[in-house]
Amino acid sequence: MRIAFVGKGGSGKTTLSALFARHLAHSGAPVLAVDGDINQHLAQALAPGEDAPATPPPLGPALPAVKALLSGTNPRITSPDAMIKTTPPGRGSRLLRLLGDDDLHTRHVTRVGGVPLMVTGEFDESDLGVACYHSKLGAVELYLGHLVDGPGEYVVVDMTAGADAFASGLFTRFDMTFLVAEPTRKGVSVYRQYREHAEQFGIRVAVVGNKVTGEDDLLFLKEQVGDDLLTHLVQSDWVRAAEQGRAETRVPDALEPQNRHALNVLRETVDAQHRDWARLHRHAVEFHLRNARAWADERTGEDLAAQVDPHFVPGPAALS
Repeated sequence: MRIAFVGKGGSGKTTLSALFARHLAHSGAPVLAVDGDINQHLAQALAPGEDAPATPPPLGPALPAVKALLSGTNPRITSPDAMIKTTPPGRGSRLLRLLGDDDLHTRHVTRVGGVPLMVTGEFDESDLGVACYHSKLGAVELYLGHLVDGPGEYVVVDMTAGADAFASGLFTRFDMTFLVAEPTRKGVSVYRQYREHAEQFGIRVAVVGNKVTGEDDLLFLKEQVGDDLLTHLVQSDWVRAAEQGRAETRVPDALEPQNRHALNVLRETVDAQHRDWARLHRHAVEFHLRNARAWADERTGEDLAAQVDPHFVPGPAALS
């Protein structure tokens, strides 16, 4: 299952992404954490106590190689240069299994804090004035579009802050989206934006309250988001120790009971989801056609609607 963590900057979504990924890995489940935020801090959150944890080579700069790999022998893709971030898979495309032995996983995944991690890469000086950060996320969008993950497998993505995640079709690539909200007016403002956009595409958004200090905080969240409030985490001494790099945070069981319970609720919610391959592919095609009409046909000099394979059936059957 594919899980996105979104929320206002400073809401704790990166911390919660790391907690959830570690929670899954600690249980023995196959899990891949992906840092898709413009501020690349997921590695530090996965490995509290380490000043500079090792990270894998970023996906963003490797986008041409990613395209060359995933295009495979798909005859509808005339060249990797004609493949854009929304190009959906078709017959002949290279499909991936989670944490498989393909070049993408081999080169771009490193275990950090016991969790396999993939990163998009930072927005650096060479990008200023000439590039959009979402171009780096294009590699993640293509990766998820060509991934055939199975039951009991998890991809946990720490997304960009705020409603900026809607600047690409990446937000439709997930089975479950958790919106992390502090019990403040600013904390729930992103929720309203996200809900409005998500409802247009049938994307379920569940709110996870964070940094709750008492009943007043919890009541505020319930009043603001209603039934979308799934669970909450309390203000955490354990998380504070992790942010300070103290070694005791390497023991996940030291997390507060309410917060461990919240992580269990998140997993139960994810596990209850049914993967709708047809919906995922339908959204992929829709956003590809939007991008083709808006800019990509002109940029590539091709009619990219022709990249859509009407006979492609997504899901495990496509692996054969």
